[in-house]
Amino acid sequence: MGDLEIRRTSPADVPAIVAMLADDPLGAQRESPDDMTPYLAALERLSADPNQQLVVAVREGRVVGTLQLTVISGLSRKGATRSIIEGVRIHADERGSGLGTQLIEWAIEESRRQGCQLVQLTSDSSRTDAHRFYERLGFTASHVGFKLQL
Repeated sequence: MGDLEIRRTSPADVPAIVAMLADDPLGAQRESPDDMTPYLAALERLSADPNQQLVVAVREGRVVGTLQLTVISGLSRKGATRSIIEGVRIHADERGSGLGTQLIEWAIEESRRQGCQLVQLTSDSSRTDAHRFYERLGFTASHVGFKLQL
């Protein structure tokens, strides 16, 4: 399947990321691949924040996966630093290839490198395949998540 590179996202990567975000029933309802303006503005904000990493997985010059890793300092758990994995997407052509595992393992190792004691993520309750995937990687469904749309 060729060598895999995981690197920070550049503006040129944004259309491929947005296409992956929109490539499922949930994303199709909330993403707008026809207008990159809000996504490029978001990338600027992310790139300016040292606690954020938006990365892409690139194989043979093509963006085939992405995730966002956020590092958060806190007081709970004796002042533990934690990371949050968000926006994980794998190109449809790559699903089942092991790429998702490689990307999550990269995020876990990067979290360790940054001194995190905990890695957490959320997954929409309808994504049962994703839940099995994360459990296989050692994550536990230990909390109930809540969201408030603003």
